[in-house]
Amino acid sequence: MTDIAAPATALRRFEMPALGALFALSGAAALIYQVLWVRELGLLFGSTAQAAALTIAIFFAGIALGGWLFGRISARLARPLRAFGLVEIGVAATALGHFLVADAYFRLYPTLFALVGGNPVLETALKALVAATILLPSAILMGGTLPLMGQHVIRARDSLGRMGSALYALNTAGGAMGALAAGFFLPMWLGFSGAYLLAVGFDLFVGLSAIVIARRALPMVTEPRPARAVIPARLWVIAFASGFATLAVEVIWTRAFAQVLQNSVYTYALVLSVFLVALSLGAALANALNRLSLRPETVLTGLLLASCAVIAATPHLFHHLTGGLGYLGGRADFAGYVWEVGRVAILIMLIPGTILGAVLPYLLRLMEGGGAPGAVLGRLIAVNTTGAIFGALAGGFLLLPLVGMWKGLWLMGAVYALLVLALWHPTDGWAARITRFAALAGAVILLAGGPGLDSTRLNRGEELLAFREGPSAHVATVQRGDAKFIRVNNFYTLGGSGALVPERNQTMIPLLTHPNPREIFFLGMGTGISAGAGLFATPDRVTVCELLPDVVDFAEAWFQPYTNGLFTDPRVTIHREDGRQCLARSPASYDMIIADLFTPWRAGVGNVYTVEHYRLAASRLNAGGAYVQWMPLYQVSRREFEIIANTMAQVFPDLTLWRGDLYPERSILALVGRNDPAPLDPATLAAQWRAMTGEDTPDDVLIDRALKFYAGNAASGLFAHAPVNTDDRPLIEYLAPRTHRAVIAGHTNWLTGPDRDQLYTDLLSALPAEDDPHLARLSPAQHALPQAGAIYAAWRGLRTRNDLRAGAIWQDFIALTPSHARNPDSPAGQVATGGMAFGDATN
Repeated sequence: MTDIAAPATALRRFEMPALGALFALSGAAALIYQVLWVRELGLLFGSTAQAAALTIAIFFAGIALGGWLFGRISARLARPLRAFGLVEIGVAATALGHFLVADAYFRLYPTLFALVGGNPVLETALKALVAATILLPSAILMGGTLPLMGQHVIRARDSLGRMGSALYALNTAGGAMGALAAGFFLPMWLGFSGAYLLAVGFDLFVGLSAIVIARRALPMVTEPRPARAVIPARLWVIAFASGFATLAVEVIWTRAFAQVLQNSVYTYALVLSVFLVALSLGAALANALNRLSLRPETVLTGLLLASCAVIAATPHLFHHLTGGLGYLGGRADFAGYVWEVGRVAILIMLIPGTILGAVLPYLLRLMEGGGAPGAVLGRLIAVNTTGAIFGALAGGFLLLPLVGMWKGLWLMGAVYALLVLALWHPTDGWAARITRFAALAGAVILLAGGPGLDSTRLNRGEELLAFREGPSAHVATVQRGDAKFIRVNNFYTLGGSGALVPERNQTMIPLLTHPNPREIFFLGMGTGISAGAGLFATPDRVTVCELLPDVVDFAEAWFQPYTNGLFTDPRVTIHREDGRQCLARSPASYDMIIADLFTPWRAGVGNVYTVEHYRLAASRLNAGGAYVQWMPLYQVSRREFEIIANTMAQVFPDLTLWRGDLYPERSILALVGRNDPAPLDPATLAAQWRAMTGEDTPDDVLIDRALKFYAGNAASGLFAHAPVNTDDRPLIEYLAPRTHRAVIAGHTNWLTGPDRDQLYTDLLSALPAEDDPHLARLSPAQHALPQAGAIYAAWRGLRTRNDLRAGAIWQDFIALTPSHARNPDSPAGQVATGGMAFGDATN
């Protein structure tokens, strides 16, 4: 830079590579924090869209406030680089305080929640206060890093655009790497606490290094600055609107990808990282555009029009590249799947994201001369980030529910077209006026029209009954033949009327083991069929927590005939919130807590498989109560199953396993944990079967039928070798997505067919029924029935596969089973009014 004295120029050649690397590392640390904070507060507030939005809004508010505050301060500092170093150390120090503050809030949250009395306004205010206490100190300091660094390195009034955009590019690129690392590697390698401490270490290193460089730096020699020019208000409008539209677009793109991906921690991290890379490239593009001799207003107009065009094109591009919202990945293994998802994400987001990402940093070119570099950067970050807060909230809570994701993208395209009008000036020539008119016409077309694309994907023979794009997910009610079912994000089926009996058995089989279940809690609702079955036991109170509000609405609208009065019975309370938070915030206790079937590889689901969650659940059980964790054996390998079983065994001294069916292939299995080890009472089985079904059958018949569903006892230590799943090291959340792809690629198996049968065999071999303390009150003849149930399920599988061994297996079953217990009767099968009969289910 010719306008800086020679000694400073020589030093700057030494400084800039080091400072650039430090600023990128600062960005990486910031995104690691952000990813971990969203998860940490999700554990406290619940994994809801509202909780995530609140966390992001508080974090962004801190960034905006920090940018504004430190922007004002930076121009008055003799050594802004030293201040930058101190701020980075401050980020590390306040981030460390998170451990103390978060732990205190985890302990106090139930008490604090009780004080607000369930008032939704006060509850939101409480959550905002908690989030602000944890996030704001660090976020405010993070917001000060760009203006302080900019104040140090930008020493000529005509270099604000070039140097400011370069800093923005480096910091955002670092953020992309941080998001990728936090999503893919760090929690598995270091645990979340270790990953958090690594980010703290990054900030300490950046801060100390900056202070060392600042001490060695020669005095800054800058050119005299002319009087500060007033930055036109229209540029601040564009800065705000750019932040608004960019974050709204990110929210909608993320939802669109949720329709075609496995939605694991990996896919969310990959989509976020690609988006951040695009923004970084956008800043690099702005840096290059700064070198053009064109009028800055002309370049900015081109960027705004290009942003409009590429956003408007993405719905059709997305539909084309995904084959009309088809599931991505084919038969690829995990590495191939990540490659395919990354490829499609790059094709869809990279060019649009780059153009969108160029708008903000290019505004610096038009703001040159508007004040000290740090002050301009600080105000720009504050205005843009404030817009981003509103954009993120509007994208999730207004655009998606009101107009849907494709129309929402078109509306954001219209925003960019309308911003061209903000650049109008009385001295504009005819070319500029024609451009403005074209932009206005384009905006009108986008506002009035729509891409005309479907947001749902139906299979052959399916009919769409209802559909809603909500803040949390796409939810649909679909009919195929006579069966209705609820589907979330196109590929996640929650259950349906066609599985009436097995869904009711998820409740009725565990209830057989409790003599008097007065208080029942359901973690997850789905169609409501399972929860409604709890009313057959005539409890005093049934509490249901369902994460997705739209699922509750659709279940009530379409599944009432199958839910046994769930939505009209005064004994039932339905909460539309995260089940783990629902348990945490209330001191109420229950005789039985039943956790629904959850897809293990989906982000956030791993929270209900951790030792901390099981401890919470155990603390909410009455004496003699049970926690029931249903496992979809067709969605876990032996490895994941054993991790979850051993995790539960760390909490519950009594852990037994019960089959939910006697299907030939795709089965479910319940892990039933109790705080009070006690032998199973056969009389309770008969009494509860009769109470729920009204069946007038002798006790010995009902007992023998029920015992075929008993699978074994974890007291054998069969699972003791497996690692424990914790909030800090969420093994299931990181292993299950890899297993999912490995099964699809044919490299491993779910616990179905022979693998399931081997699990059943291993359970009874490790602790035979006659030695099982849980079965101590059974007769010798009854001890054979758990094995008979396993043999019957194996026989059905062999028969389905036309295996010649089926005949011999059947004879083994006959030898073990009294004639009155040879039918696959279940409690739900005796009260079924429709749907698939239990004994005839073939999967």
